[in-house]
Amino acid sequence: MAILFDGPETASTTIILAHGAGAPMDSAALSSTAKALGSVGLRVARFEFGYMAGRRSGAGRKPPPRAEQLNPEYIAAVDAAGAEMPLIIGGKSMGGRVASMIADELFAAGRIKGLLCLGYPFHPPGKPDRLRTTHLADLKTPTLIVQGTRDALGSQADVAKYHLSSAIEFLWLEDGDHDLKPRISVSGLTAADHLRTTAEAVSTWADRITGETDR
Repeated sequence: MAILFDGPETASTTIILAHGAGAPMDSAALSSTAKALGSVGLRVARFEFGYMAGRRSGAGRKPPPRAEQLNPEYIAAVDAAGAEMPLIIGGKSMGGRVASMIADELFAAGRIKGLLCLGYPFHPPGKPDRLRTTHLADLKTPTLIVQGTRDALGSQADVAKYHLSSAIEFLWLEDGDHDLKPRISVSGLTAADHLRTTAEAVSTWADRITGETDR
């Protein structure tokens, strides 16, 4: 399994990030996020699910399987990363959703300290009644969801109506879409502004849940 690393090798905390449904681990958006997190002293490990890795080998553009079918692959990535504790798992969109489905198992086993979701897909595109929140109601793992306020898969107004665990915290990025990008003409903010805000917030949150403050 290929893994891309960002951030200092001596970092006290490692974050494993999985990609979204349609973009690989080295997409511009995920690469920028990994570098931003690395710049604040976090170690970031990125990996690809098998269907996405297969696209690189000429196996064709296979659609992603159902998210729950990727759970074993994510656990295998945790094993392959070989990261010492403290460890946080997560990902972009679908990658974060998969991580959220295995988080409590790994947290109870003492293997991870937290869960980081970047643009959580609370429902499929255009189907706001098909919520993907059942397992989030009783989540035990300390969780940070970084979400754009106008995310079409879960806006701030919509998420306020959902029944979610008290273990979940939110960082709301003003005018951000599902890729966390704002419209500069509307908000006066840029994607780079949101990256900096995200990196600083994740760093502070990670220090708090892991007890590590020496980065």
